[in-house]
Amino acid sequence: MQPLLDAIAAMPYPTDARRIFHGRGGRHPGCEQLSLDAYPPVIVLTSFEPLAEQAVATVDQALRARWARIASDAQPLNWLLQTREVGGKFDIRIMAGAVPEPHVVTENGARYLVHLARGQNHGLFLDMAAGREWVRRQVQAHPRPARMKVLNLFAYTCAFSVVARLAGAGQVLNMDMSKGALAIGQQNHQLNGVKNGASFAAHDIFSSWGKITRGGPYDLIIVDPPSYQKGSFVATKDYARLMRRLPDLLLPEGQVLLCLNAPELDTRFLTAQMQEFAPELQWVERVANPPVFADVDEERSLKVLVYRAPALSQA
Repeated sequence: MQPLLDAIAAMPYPTDARRIFHGRGGRHPGCEQLSLDAYPPVIVLTSFEPLAEQAVATVDQALRARWARIASDAQPLNWLLQTREVGGKFDIRIMAGAVPEPHVVTENGARYLVHLARGQNHGLFLDMAAGREWVRRQVQAHPRPARMKVLNLFAYTCAFSVVARLAGAGQVLNMDMSKGALAIGQQNHQLNGVKNGASFAAHDIFSSWGKITRGGPYDLIIVDPPSYQKGSFVATKDYARLMRRLPDLLLPEGQVLLCLNAPELDTRFLTAQMQEFAPELQWVERVANPPVFADVDEERSLKVLVYRAPALSQA
């Protein structure tokens, strides 16, 4: 546990939502089950195995000692422990302070609602920060961002859409099966003053190609599905179904951001399927993950790939 304690001892006062310690990347032997995140004003320790009470007490002591050095007396320490186990079982314990309600965090100037004390997911995936930054830059670099059309598939709470609209994108269609997640997404747009220009469709993507097609073609398509969610998306069989549709949905020189967070599937899984099912789209780059998410094997980490449609033929 010493690497985690070292990270706590060096932790700056958190302002934006960010990961502080990433044991899951395997670079810190003995801490592979642990991660520490800041969702200001709350610190979240996640353990993917049961954590002994002595270990919890040691982390508590380290956090209290560091907080006394970096925070004022008016800023109490708030931290919670989330334990996840095989089979989907999880437990959440507030160890110090409280969790605000509503709880709004920031990332690079954008504001997001999060919900730490219920459910395994918190409303904002911190490992996708570089992907959101990539979207921001692409929109800002567009010659006419106000005319951009963006399709955000598996939108969850619509963080990509918030970033795109803040950067100036004219229209974003957010689609996700979860009405609850999209409702939070609408609140995120309201928080940032960018609700106009964003639309929200709580549909099964694979049953909604008519609606998706009518809204296009698109300058940018974002695909960020769960790797395995029964009844929604299973990467090994469903990504191919989606890839087949991409060429017809993109404008000339339009781009697609393909995301995959499945340790058992490497980059070649995506590139080989794209070559088979959408060969006309050109590979551009893999977006690097935030440095704090470094992994001993980057093929096991989050994969974010960029493809581009060919330019309009001059023939």
